Amino acid sequence: MRKKSMSAEEFHELHEHVEHGAHNPEMAPVSLTMAILAVLVAVVSLLGHRTHTEEVVMQTKANDQWAYFQGKDTRLHTDQKLLGLAGFVSTSDPTKVAAWLASTKAEADKYDKQKDDIQAEARKLESEATIARRRADRFDLGEVFLEIALVITSITLLSGRKMFWWLGMASGLVGVLVAASHMFIQ
Repeated sequence: MRKKSMSAEEFHELHEHVEHGAHNPEMAPVSLTMAILAVLVAVVSLLGHRTHTEEVVMQTKANDQWAYFQGKDTRLHTDQKLLGLAGFVSTSDPTKVAAWLASTKAEADKYDKQKDDIQAEARKLESEATIARRRADRFDLGEVFLEIALVITSITLLSGRKMFWWLGMASGLVGVLVAASHMFIQ
């Protein structure tokens, strides 16, 4: 599920807070922190969206690979059944039957060998999709902490209490660390 990014209204509100900081030099660091947090929210949100897209692409490729596997497996079983039924066919030309049997047997063997490779590729793609999902989850959680940090920091401008600024920066740091932890997912 895609989350919405910061709206135009939220950016306008942020701009007003920055202007407020310009009138009160004591609040300038708070305004700067809010601007940095807003940029971090945007970056982490973008990375999260792209990672979710990567997950969907990998899962689609894995599904395609499984469909290919099923097609080959169906063809293998069809050939095996045909080979089993061939003993019941009578013909005046045993050479044609022998050639057909050899061809069908070779085709069945080929499908049997390809099956394992196709299945391994499908499992690999599924694994890549799982890793992408786990990374996207880290970006999403990091984005939540950064958005909370932005809100908490903005309370500083309203209340004048620096404690909210420190809490906002702490939440922002947690958000950055959580988002950066995507690099350790293998």
